[in-house]
Amino acid sequence: MQFDALGYVGICTKALDEWASYGTRFLGMQLVEKSRGAFALRMDDRKQRVIIHADEGEGPAFYGWEVADAAQLDATAAHLEKSGVKVARGSRSLADERRVKDLIVFGDPIGNRLEAFHGAEIAAEPFKPGRSISGFRTGPLGMGHAVLTAERLDDVVPFYTDILGFHLSDYFLRPFKAYFFHVNPRHHSLAFIESGRNGIHHLMVELCFLDDVGQAYDLALRKPEMIGATLGRHTNDQVTSFYSWSPSKFLVEYGWGGRTIDPGSWTAQERTDGPSLWGHDRMWLTAEKREEARDLRIGVAEAGGRVPLNVMDGNYLRARDVCPWWNAAVAARKTG
Repeated sequence: MQFDALGYVGICTKALDEWASYGTRFLGMQLVEKSRGAFALRMDDRKQRVIIHADEGEGPAFYGWEVADAAQLDATAAHLEKSGVKVARGSRSLADERRVKDLIVFGDPIGNRLEAFHGAEIAAEPFKPGRSISGFRTGPLGMGHAVLTAERLDDVVPFYTDILGFHLSDYFLRPFKAYFFHVNPRHHSLAFIESGRNGIHHLMVELCFLDDVGQAYDLALRKPEMIGATLGRHTNDQVTSFYSWSPSKFLVEYGWGGRTIDPGSWTAQERTDGPSLWGHDRMWLTAEKREEARDLRIGVAEAGGRVPLNVMDGNYLRARDVCPWWNAAVAARKTG
């Protein structure tokens, strides 16, 4: 079986108004279909990507994973049932609510509600961001990624790899244990951190320009308590990002410049250089673990850790090369 991308996420909250402001004025999404107890957020040409509804709980309520078509959805349902996973066909009203043609509903071993769907509806009107941003990088890569937490990774990882067909991208064991999985050329659409509890660590959305991230960071600096991790750059997916606390008290990563991989030839490996090249001082870690993470980053710097930026056509200009030393260094790398 094959999932194509993370298509949508549902969030329950007691703080609807706070989410409306956070989603639009800070993240730059477009608020649509607002009612007394719910609303949706657009990120692109899809009618919705994030669904927020009022509830006594706080946090993600479901994750929608996209498949190619009706035949693939039926094959997915059959495969899950053969693997001993209880599956329910989504009602017509639920499909309409999700703005898709059809879906199935099932759960993972630690209680996360998963939905597989096909045929997401496309909006007739252009995307209108909630603040001035270039837009989100979505399309075949999906809406971003989700990083979940698990009491024990062994309780959940085999379900995603052996049954759902997620592919390991890489993993690291320090300063905490984390495994990353891909379903398309995005380095990871899903990851799990072993934290001693089951839940959510963060959702990630990717912007088309680095300036979008920097300008959001300026907004966050007006309320420093909302910053969960400072501006930094990851070692594995090479995203430049920072993390903010959402109104539901989980993190949202706001990033730019993610690498893409070739799923057909990618080889997973353990990363011993830690999660970040620089920055990302993680306020949620203990003081001891934060110091361990800093030691890892300093070790990367001392070893000369550098990776090129990952850019898209239209969001960069090539600088005129006026540095003889740099020209010589690049030429040496090509011939070395």
